[in-house]
Amino acid sequence: MRRNKYEQESWRIFRIMAEFVEGFETLEKVEKAITIWGSARVKPSDEWYKKAVSTAKILAEKGYAIITGGGPGIMEAANKGAKIAGGESIGLNIELPEEQKPNPYIKTLISFRYFFTRKVMFVKYTKGFIIFPGGFGTLDEFTEAINLIQTKRVHKFPVVLMDEKYWKDFILWMENFLYKRGYIDKEDLNIFKVVNEPDEAVNIIENFYKKNDAKFYRTRFGKQG
Repeated sequence: MRRNKYEQESWRIFRIMAEFVEGFETLEKVEKAITIWGSARVKPSDEWYKKAVSTAKILAEKGYAIITGGGPGIMEAANKGAKIAGGESIGLNIELPEEQKPNPYIKTLISFRYFFTRKVMFVKYTKGFIIFPGGFGTLDEFTEAINLIQTKRVHKFPVVLMDEKYWKDFILWMENFLYKRGYIDKEDLNIFKVVNEPDEAVNIIENFYKKNDAKFYRTRFGKQG
């Protein structure tokens, strides 16, 4: 029997709740993790694919779990680096009309129907974001992360952009329009750092937590509910 509109909305609520429950229960065991973002279209021969492998490998060797969006490209590279190092390799896959198949280097896989439930998991269980060149999805995750930090809806955590050349014009636009028009404060431009090499990205994360007493704020929305 076909459900009416009210019943369809009610079942949607249950599906959303189920995604939150599965995500919380699966990731609760993660002590510390780094989320790595970037284009799904990057090929293994690309310089930044290789650097994503190296970045994830170094982090995994230091005891970090690696979280990605679970797909190909930079996500695959990061999961691959974690697997090479024998670390925890996590993929939070999204169900899309044009199916995104999980990459083969994932150890722990969770699939999501809804982008917003998936986004909560990325931020809630991460100790930092490393963001490689990418498209709309990558920009969305970057701007949401810095917005959450700017508005103090989460505890501050390191956000690192990889590839200075790629991000240069975007940052100049922020400086020339967002800051100069008074839409953001000068210190908001310090929420993120830009580097070119895996070691630089890892050092920023390590130094951030040394400076902040190495405390891991694992529930970033946490104490605020």
